[in-house]
Amino acid sequence: MDPALLLLSLWLLAGTVTPQAPGTADSCPERLLGDERRGSCPRPCKADGDCGAKRQCLCDGQCGLSCVAPGRVCPWPLTPGGNSTARLLSPTHSFSALLEVRCNPGFTLPSGLDAIIRRCQGDRRWSGDEPICTESQPPTAPPAPPACPLPDDVLNTFSIQGNATTGTTIRYSCLSGADIVGSSENFCQDNQMWLYPHPICQKAYCLPPQKVEEGYVVAVQKTEYEVGFDIHYLCKKNFLLDGPQRITCLANGTWSAAPPNCRARCLIPAGRSRIVIGGEKRWPFDVTDAMVPHGENVMFYCKHPDKQCSFTATRMCFDGKLQAPDCYLEPAWVQYMLYPHRLVSEIDACTPGDVQ
Repeated sequence: MDPALLLLSLWLLAGTVTPQAPGTADSCPERLLGDERRGSCPRPCKADGDCGAKRQCLCDGQCGLSCVAPGRVCPWPLTPGGNSTARLLSPTHSFSALLEVRCNPGFTLPSGLDAIIRRCQGDRRWSGDEPICTESQPPTAPPAPPACPLPDDVLNTFSIQGNATTGTTIRYSCLSGADIVGSSENFCQDNQMWLYPHPICQKAYCLPPQKVEEGYVVAVQKTEYEVGFDIHYLCKKNFLLDGPQRITCLANGTWSAAPPNCRARCLIPAGRSRIVIGGEKRWPFDVTDAMVPHGENVMFYCKHPDKQCSFTATRMCFDGKLQAPDCYLEPAWVQYMLYPHRLVSEIDACTPGDVQ
């Protein structure tokens, strides 16, 4: 209920329940005659002397100044309503007490309000009629503007920008990313017909990808592949896959990536000196086939030109090629056999200051 309307109601009702001094009726309405909302009114009066010992001359709503017994009470608590809740606003439920009846959420009175105020009258009844709260009706949605139809096959094929109401333009883009055949724009006319026929999406295919040396293509051999088709690659023994293991046919007719390469292992170009592979110092003959896979880093030991110490230089294996650094010297066979402890890979390492 509107707070301002509730305050106004309380103010008006308050004006009808104030005890009146004899001979004054400024705040009490004239007695209504004829068709009244209540069955009967007490005896009219102008002062307490007109009413006897047990009654007072009080303002009783539509009955005006009437002889009322102030101690009379109205029924309380009220029988619970199906769609409303009653709450007493006065300390007691005697004459002139106020009562609020509020509709439950989702319900309103015929007036559109959700609450009313009732007063305890001299006839021991609450003023007004029993409120009837009815379910609120949701606001009616405005009618949809006229539009041109968009069939399901169009909506399932295209992303539509804009709306299809009359007098507007829409733009198409293929959901698959394929090229559009036809007009990419259309106009909805006043007769709810499209200006142009709906376009189509040209179906894309991918050509067979190039073969990979020393590798295999794991896929059904076709002259063309549909969008979303996957091709897998494997390398032959002793070769390492360099690149994607799987590529996919995209909606624009290209593959998601270039085919990979199958890279060869590298022979370690050292036989009489230890090297470092994967952080471990090893003799080449202790490595399987004395070879390292593609992409592996190998550290070689080099002798300081002026001092009796060693430092390392790193080279990487790339597709079967691994070249020792220029500073590396392969030990002589005699030195390797007779003085292995003097090999460059076995002497003390240089300090950081020695190799700067």
